[in-house]
Amino acid sequence: MNSPRAAKKPAPPLNDERLRQLALHYVGKYATTQAKLGTYLNRKIRERGWDGERGADIAMLVEQFAALGYINDAQFAEARSRSFVRRGYGERRLNEDLRASGIGQADAIPAKAHMEESTLSAAENFARRKRIGPFAQEAATPEKRNKQLNAFLRAGHSFELAKRFVYAEPGDEIGDWI
Repeated sequence: MNSPRAAKKPAPPLNDERLRQLALHYVGKYATTQAKLGTYLNRKIRERGWDGERGADIAMLVEQFAALGYINDAQFAEARSRSFVRRGYGERRLNEDLRASGIGQADAIPAKAHMEESTLSAAENFARRKRIGPFAQEAATPEKRNKQLNAFLRAGHSFELAKRFVYAEPGDEIGDWI
């Protein structure tokens, strides 16, 4: 038997209006960056083809959306920074994410400043979530501490900060460290 998807007709090739509608749908559904929108639209053109009289001007469409405020890379970066602090990720992990999202240096400045101010808070959130150091029920074995230290480093925190949390005893006060 044929599945319902096999009988589905292929989507028509894109033109200027269809491309604009696709872009509007995408920015309405997802928080995105200029680079991600451009990548998405290029992929859709590769998949569906182009039926316009002249070539697709994706860069112009992306710039237009940015000018209209549909996309704001600086706000996206700040939102990512706040999300990473809540989830307990560090500065290095944020920098990798912003680079992968196509955020430029100028748009990343406020997000990086927020992360610098919140480094200790992010590390505390990570330790609390993973029950490491002061948030553990009992002191960890050396092997477990090594694993916890590696987890802290993968989360994007500095070695010194990770060490402070991992080697803290259960119930230690974090406020004393500042």
